Amino acid sequence: MIDKNILPEGWEVKKLGEIVKTTSGGTPSRKEPNFYSGNIPWVKSGELNQGLILDTEEKITEEAIKTSSAKVFPKGTLLIALYGATIGKLSFLGIDAATNQAVCGIFENEKVSSKFLYYYLFFSKPDLIKQSIGGAQPNISQGILKYLELPFPPLSEQLEIVAKIEELLSKLDQGKQLLETAQQQLKVYRQAVLKWAFEGKLTNPEIKGGELPEGWKLVKTGEVIKTINNGYTPKKEFLSDGSGEIPFIKVYNLNFDGTLNSKKNPTFIPKATHEKDLKRSICYPGDVLINIVGPPLGKVSVVSNEYPEWNINQAIVLFRPNDKISSKYISYFLQNPVTINWLENTSKATAGQWNIKVTTCREIPFPLAPIEEQNQIVHEIESRLSVCEKVEETIAQSLLQAETLRQSILKQAFEGKLTSINQELNLAIL
Repeated sequence: MIDKNILPEGWEVKKLGEIVKTTSGGTPSRKEPNFYSGNIPWVKSGELNQGLILDTEEKITEEAIKTSSAKVFPKGTLLIALYGATIGKLSFLGIDAATNQAVCGIFENEKVSSKFLYYYLFFSKPDLIKQSIGGAQPNISQGILKYLELPFPPLSEQLEIVAKIEELLSKLDQGKQLLETAQQQLKVYRQAVLKWAFEGKLTNPEIKGGELPEGWKLVKTGEVIKTINNGYTPKKEFLSDGSGEIPFIKVYNLNFDGTLNSKKNPTFIPKATHEKDLKRSICYPGDVLINIVGPPLGKVSVVSNEYPEWNINQAIVLFRPNDKISSKYISYFLQNPVTINWLENTSKATAGQWNIKVTTCREIPFPLAPIEEQNQIVHEIESRLSVCEKVEETIAQSLLQAETLRQSILKQAFEGKLTSINQELNLAIL
């Protein structure tokens, strides 16, 4: 319910159906394939994308229009999706087109700006969804749409409000784009840090490309890491959800940054199964895990000390550290994009899925630095990545704030208070 007392002088509260005509389209019979061989664009709700519709996936005939409730809407018509997953999505027609019954057309007239309605409906989408009926396929009836209340200023003010909204949202989108670019640059920098680390450049800045620092050796993982094994999934009766004796790790428990998510859908196996059938894949705190089935590849986690023993399924390989190699050194090595690329290039991809053999995991070229330098490399990586993480956190917060501010801009627009938002916008972008 809109509070009339907060609206500027000259504004009214109207129902959408009082100020514009709305109507939905229809679907011609699929039993008549000729209906779908015409040249009249036919819009489905999944094609609404907040932009301008200039073409459609399907086109229908004049006969299809005559024998169904489909109708041709003129270019410039505002469309809103009424059903299902696309509910509340909006688009403008950039062409004359028909629509199916899940799309409602809203027609501009001499008293209302369709862009004003567009921004108000975008702002009102959460409320419309709350009013929707149905379970798996919620829908907004035309009755709900027609009874939607909106603040209604004179047309000249509507146009001014639209211009101000677009000015502010343009600034907001520019700021958001800068933040997203910085976010992507941080990901690239993180990959570069890991690549430099295992080329020796973090601890030996003068090292030339293609050379290894003094004291380093290029070996195969299996030559220096004696325990490299994958797991196995026992029969369902041996798996229990939520609690049990031995935690059983699946790929969804692995992360891309070396941490383990043991709280996600935790699964357990009996200790007897763990010690007998899955003995070769027993994991201990400090073991390093990587998924060998993808996409995506490159999920790497260090086993935590939350439990003294763990186990893994067949899509995961464990690498056990020893007195020559530290756990974190292995973890960062496996996260290194050069390592992931090597695994992809030497593995088989079937039907878009990567499958890496355990034997392949024992053949990975591994730059072995002295243990003291490994610790130094880990320190150099973490000091750089910790700065990245702080900046990424700030960017993520700013992006959330930008989305909140988008709704704030629209809220103030429809309360007649846009002038006070400029300073808030500048602060959000900064």
